[in-house]
Amino acid sequence: MRILVVEDDDDLAEVVAEGLRDQGMAVDLACDGLTAAAKLDLTAYDVVVLDRDLPGLHGDTLCQMITERADRPMVLMLTAAGAPGDRVSGLTLGADDYLAKPFHFPELILRIRALARRKPDARPRVLHVAGIALDPVSRTAVRDGERLDLSLKEFAVLEALLRASPGFLSTETLLEKVWDENADAFTNTVTVTVGRLRRKLGDPPVIATARGVGYRIA
Repeated sequence: MRILVVEDDDDLAEVVAEGLRDQGMAVDLACDGLTAAAKLDLTAYDVVVLDRDLPGLHGDTLCQMITERADRPMVLMLTAAGAPGDRVSGLTLGADDYLAKPFHFPELILRIRALARRKPDARPRVLHVAGIALDPVSRTAVRDGERLDLSLKEFAVLEALLRASPGFLSTETLLEKVWDENADAFTNTVTVTVGRLRRKLGDPPVIATARGVGYRIA
């Protein structure tokens, strides 16, 4: 899951980003509305966590811009303006959910996952492909009835492959979906993670590789 956190409080932004990364999400940061708009033009995000009072481009304007996109991410407004009228105005602008600061972090995680499931192109909650059942909410994965012990990145790679099945995902696409903008595109991170995932999935092999194309669930 790829998340964009738009927050001008650097300390809060880092706390939110690290907390979401600990849940296996790929998180990018933008400290103002203009930077966020530029990143939205370059990357397909699942959810945008958006503050309203932003420098450069106000969060309300950015929210309206997002709602006009053809393949738009879901928007969770996370703001200090928590009065009922603020919530109504935020949702009227096109936000999909609204959470006031201060907030309870587990609730933020649940709301983000719920929004990702509501995204128009989202697959059903539990993904079933090739004898594998993966539940992104409970963070469990089983193959042929046996639970898989996966790291956060292994789980995220498997989820991305299952969502794309039967299509292929390139190394670059996996980097974009599972890691974030700080990932080094010139390392063998994806290859190593897929190799570990293959071993944990066991036999018969279920991840196919096409040189120059990428990986898919066979």
